[in-house]
Amino acid sequence: MTTLLILRHGPTAWNAEGRIQGSIDEPLSDAGRARVARYRLPPESAGLRWVASPKRRAWETALLLGLDPKPEPRIVEMDWGEWEGQRTEELRADGRMPARHDRLGLDFKAPGGESLREVQVRLRSWLADLAAEGHPTGAVAHNGILRALYSLATGWDMRDAPAEELHNGCAHLFRLAKDGTPELLRLNIGLLG
Repeated sequence: MTTLLILRHGPTAWNAEGRIQGSIDEPLSDAGRARVARYRLPPESAGLRWVASPKRRAWETALLLGLDPKPEPRIVEMDWGEWEGQRTEELRADGRMPARHDRLGLDFKAPGGESLREVQVRLRSWLADLAAEGHPTGAVAHNGILRALYSLATGWDMRDAPAEELHNGCAHLFRLAKDGTPELLRLNIGLLG
C-alpha cells in the first residue's frame, strides 16, 4: 500500500478576510509566510516525493517548507464559480449561500462552480495513479481537496459534521489501496514547531 501525507497551504489575506478563493490564484499573506516558516514536517514525511497544487498559495507553502515539488493540477482547489472573491458572510446575509452550505452534501455547488463530488472524480484519478506508481507521496493542497479526500476515506457524506475536524496547520496521513481508495491513518498531525 502507498502512503499519502497531505497538508493545506498556509494562510492568505483572503482567508483572513473570509473571501472565497477557489480557483483564484491568491498568494500567501505576510502572516501566512511567517506561519509556514514555523512549520516542521513530521517524521512521516521522511523519504516522500512531493507534489503541490500549482496555485501560488500551495506552491509557495511547499517552497517555504524546503520542498522541491512537482505540480499536480488535479489537486487544485474546488472552483466556486460566481462566488469566488466574495465574502462568505455577505453571501449568507443576502441569502445566496445557505447558512449551512457545507452541510448540504457532496452535490452542493456555487453557481457556475464545482461540487465536492466533482472534485472527488479528479481526486480519484490522482489517487489511482499514486497507488499504481507505489511511491509514498506528500502533497500541499487546499481545504476542498482535504475535505473531499476525508470524505472518500470515511464515507462522510457532508450532510452533517465530520466525525473529526481537519485542522489548519496540520498534516493528514492516508494509505491508498491498490485501486487508490484512501484509508485514514491519522488526522491533525501538528506542524507548528
